[in-house]
Amino acid sequence: MAAEADGPLKRLLVPILLPEKCYDQLFVQWDLLHVPCLKILLSKGLGLGIVAGSLLVKLPQVFKILGAKSAEGLSLQSVMLELVALTGTMVYSITNNFPFSSWGEALFLMLQTITICFLVMHYRGQTVKGVAFLACYGLVLLVLLSPLTPLTVVTLLQASNVPAVVVGRLLQAATNYHNGHTGQLSAITVFLLFGGSLARIFTSIQEASHSLSSEEGFWCPELADLAGGLH
Repeated sequence: MAAEADGPLKRLLVPILLPEKCYDQLFVQWDLLHVPCLKILLSKGLGLGIVAGSLLVKLPQVFKILGAKSAEGLSLQSVMLELVALTGTMVYSITNNFPFSSWGEALFLMLQTITICFLVMHYRGQTVKGVAFLACYGLVLLVLLSPLTPLTVVTLLQASNVPAVVVGRLLQAATNYHNGHTGQLSAITVFLLFGGSLARIFTSIQEASHSLSSEEGFWCPELADLAGGLH
């Protein structure tokens, strides 16, 4: 009966939130204070929360532009550099078959960011240019995700994330300083992105640690002990 009751719960949690060994540790042996497995559960849960939250992160910015019918104060170069960073993360993760919980927000943020790019062009009277940009971006994305693109190119694109984001933020700050105001820049979106980034730092470290543990024979000593105890 216990095994039957565990069935649906196990299918729900493994492997989405927990590896099977951790499921057994927490829900079969009821070792609810096992720190390594709790970290994995927290990391996976946060990852899925970040992905879910990313559906709404940039909507305040989109609605603010639409409501004002203006993209004043937004640096198009900054938005495009952010799009480059998100594209790099998404393509690299898909190419390396990373779990969706570790990069899914990049997909949703990319869709919202490209919408903002188009709106900025549209309200600057460059609607045709905006449509052409959407088409070109879609074509480039297909090529990057195809076997035609060498892994070295994808890796370089991923490596450009930090410089792209830093330069993009500096360009937006320079635009704000030059204008003397933030225009239609949404403070809500900025703070949500900051909070999401902090949470993603934790999940990325945890995912990397767990990957090393799994791929190198439980490299983490605590998980090594867990593996040994379950054999």
